[in-house]
Amino acid sequence: MIDWDALTAELQRIEVISDPNQVAKLSQDYHTFSPILQAQLHGKKGDLVVRPTTEAEVIQVATTCVKYRVPVTIRGAGTGNYGQCVPLHGGVVLDMSRMQAIRWIKSGVARVEAGVKLAALDKKARETGWEMRMVPSTYRTATIGGFIAGGSGGIGSINYGQLRDRGNINAIRVVTMEDEPRAIELRGDEIHKVNHAWGINGIITELEIPLGAAYPWVEVIVTFESFMAAAHFGQALGDADGMIKKLISIFAWSIPSYFGAIRQYIPDGTHAALLMVAESSLELLPGLVQEYGGCITYQRSPQDGKGANLAEFTWNHTTLHARSADPNMTYLQSLFPANVETLHVTSLQLVDHMYRYFGDEVMMHLEFIRVGGRTVPAALQLVRYTSEERLNEIIRYHEEHGVFIANPHTYIIEDGGRKVIDPEQMKFKQMVDPYGLLNPGKIKALMRS
Repeated sequence: MIDWDALTAELQRIEVISDPNQVAKLSQDYHTFSPILQAQLHGKKGDLVVRPTTEAEVIQVATTCVKYRVPVTIRGAGTGNYGQCVPLHGGVVLDMSRMQAIRWIKSGVARVEAGVKLAALDKKARETGWEMRMVPSTYRTATIGGFIAGGSGGIGSINYGQLRDRGNINAIRVVTMEDEPRAIELRGDEIHKVNHAWGINGIITELEIPLGAAYPWVEVIVTFESFMAAAHFGQALGDADGMIKKLISIFAWSIPSYFGAIRQYIPDGTHAALLMVAESSLELLPGLVQEYGGCITYQRSPQDGKGANLAEFTWNHTTLHARSADPNMTYLQSLFPANVETLHVTSLQLVDHMYRYFGDEVMMHLEFIRVGGRTVPAALQLVRYTSEERLNEIIRYHEEHGVFIANPHTYIIEDGGRKVIDPEQMKFKQMVDPYGLLNPGKIKALMRS
């Protein structure tokens, strides 16, 4: 039995939240995008929320929680979608959002605390001619620590690939949950012991990340009569190495019908491309649009100021907009290049097959990204949910045809797409979390042992 009064007394200099309503709220994320996770995680919450402001306070929290053998679930802004920050076994929710120091920005690299919001870092970096290489659509509220621990890529991945790609993270500093917690800095390839590990392998306190050159981005909407014309346009723009772009999002009708603020620019029945293109490359865009039979219906330059931010209709914000209109909507996360060469079809031929096979039940939403030096279509398809059995059938059909699915309907790390957890991550976890207190219940391998 945990003596919560004694534990709280040892954290008296740190902000502790015990109000049940606030604790319940801060124990949640956007796993509600999945009807399966919504049922599985219903009612799961921590016992306390603790908000440190310094690494020393994080070490104090870790020391206390190890002493009382209390589970710790780390939270950024709660913008994840798989229940990463939902505590399965109660305990302490460690809210890192008050650690907001930007240590320095120089020579295209930034050093920041884990609670820094992505938008704040991007704004500060642009003052020196740099910007974040990639951000999720939740960048206004998401924290850098949460993005590294739970994210994989986003707006900008068309240029820089994914967070897991060598060179997209320089260093991660973590606090351990040993008998005597300490801070460890991982650099270079060692960062993969912690990257995208959902807070199971240490408490991220600081990060060092490379930045990209900042460009004035022009936002553009292009509409097409044919979805596959839009998809081929997206591929061609992604392959145009001389054109500088940050976002290529392609939507089959009727997804644009959910985009209220920009709905006027997308006629009924048409398929849309939402783009961010550097001002210096804009002159080349109309010719490419014409080649694929598209029509530019909206354009906003950085100087315009007013207008909808197109990035906030892309990636998983697309699902957010759709669910606002229809709560029965859910989604998939797919990558189309997987094994297509052995099946003698191209990625876009496979996209076309899935688009025609499922029709309006699985609405196609492509995000072009860079994988292994090539432009490929990833997807966050919208699914009209009817049952878990049917959703699993849809997933199986994709996988049987060579589409890689990172399943967003599970809170188990391996089941989400990895299949087998990285052995180096497991070895590191055994060292830094010998009592298994960090985000317990999220690793299948540990449940079997």
